[in-house]
Amino acid sequence: MSNRLEALRVFCTAADAANFRDAAIRLSVSPQVVTRAVRELEEELGEPLFHRSTRGVQLTDFGRALAERARTAVGGVDALFHRTDRRALSQHAGTVRVTAPSVLGRRWIPQALAPVLAGHPGLVLDLRLSEQLADAVGQQIDVGVRVGGQPGGRFVARTVERMALMVVAAPALVARTGVPRSVEELQRLPLTALVDRDSGRLWPWSFSRKRQMPVSAPAFVTDDTDAECTAVLAGLGFGQLVAPLAEPWLQTGQLVSVLEAEAPEPWPVHVWRAQRSPVPARVRLVYDALVRALGGGARPAR
Repeated sequence: MSNRLEALRVFCTAADAANFRDAAIRLSVSPQVVTRAVRELEEELGEPLFHRSTRGVQLTDFGRALAERARTAVGGVDALFHRTDRRALSQHAGTVRVTAPSVLGRRWIPQALAPVLAGHPGLVLDLRLSEQLADAVGQQIDVGVRVGGQPGGRFVARTVERMALMVVAAPALVARTGVPRSVEELQRLPLTALVDRDSGRLWPWSFSRKRQMPVSAPAFVTDDTDAECTAVLAGLGFGQLVAPLAEPWLQTGQLVSVLEAEAPEPWPVHVWRAQRSPVPARVRLVYDALVRALGGGARPAR
């Protein structure tokens, strides 16, 4: 028997049994298998493990000492693979690291995954906010949410919804400036701008027919989408916000939408996970939960 661990397991059973036949019954093998395993261990260790006689077998002093050490070793290995709650632990215990853009990550993802976390004790969500496609290997990312271009072939990705962009402003600002009738008119009004954290440049605004408008003289600049939304609510400028940020305030009347006919094509939203195998059950659980929640058109609360 070339597998040392299996040979030690057979030996431990034989050490606790009345004889090799009893050990074979416990292991559901033939007595010859037990005899061969013990003999191979004796040959490899250079010591007899049992005193054999016509009345049965009895451990030698060396065999008794080995049995004590082997039970600990075999028991430790078995514990790694045969815990009574193995199925539950494989799904629940451990950390799943998720990356998402801040517009979804600050409120929506914790809300969407709260029932999953509550229902699976031991599951830990490690949420990293980034507007860029994360380095899945370097940052040890398990699951990601991306707005815009679909991740490449090294990821398993699902397109789950589309996110609209809308130009909005506080009613008081619109009352003061008037409603812009064109992109050119809009460009002359107070605007907010979002900074690309990687390049330090301002993101241009997007419109229908793949047009882009640079924000050349913004009234307010930030690198944070929530801060931009707050500035728009305060009447500091017109802003181009994604629907999850703007819609709650549009419903209350604290923001109004303009130039709706000039809106660009909505951005696709993807949920992805690294293309590696096997996929831990906890990672698949979080991935599937995000696909279902985003695919259901859920929106973050304010």
